[in-house]
Amino acid sequence: MRTWRFVTLLLTALTMSMAFAHLLEMPAKRSYGAFVYVTVQQSLYQMFGTVGAALEVGAVLSSIGLVFLVHGRRPAFLLTVTAAVLVLAAHLAFWVLIAPVNAQMSTWTPAGVPSAWTVLRDRWEFTHAARALLMLSAFAALVMSVLVETPGRSDQAAAREPEAAPLRTRIALRGRDLTG
Repeated sequence: MRTWRFVTLLLTALTMSMAFAHLLEMPAKRSYGAFVYVTVQQSLYQMFGTVGAALEVGAVLSSIGLVFLVHGRRPAFLLTVTAAVLVLAAHLAFWVLIAPVNAQMSTWTPAGVPSAWTVLRDRWEFTHAARALLMLSAFAALVMSVLVETPGRSDQAAAREPEAAPLRTRIALRGRDLTG
């Protein structure tokens, strides 16, 4: 379970980092003229399509697998389902809204850009911004799913030294001792 969670968190964080990079670049890139924009698009993101694709597919598959591993462990299960749905939504947004734009942009040259290129640019940029928010939310849900199952300090202290625990915790611990 720990290894699966670690891998899912890592793949989701790496996928989120790529989407978040797009979000941070968006203001500058939207100010570029067609020549600079196309030059940047066709040179900067080569590894996103190979390494990034593998990371994203890994995040999707590992988050779905994690849902099955934490089934029946509420509230971790609900948070993990939420994360998996958000990762899937981000992945779907890529295929439905970004991939078709990528296909069109790959045929452009810096000197030959269609007159309505900004419509496609904005679709690409704003969908990546939405994906960044989806992936950030997915990552937060995954982290919370781990934290809700992580004992807090007072829980750990109560387990070691029942006398140092708050009264309610001491009563609960003594109740367990009496009932076996």
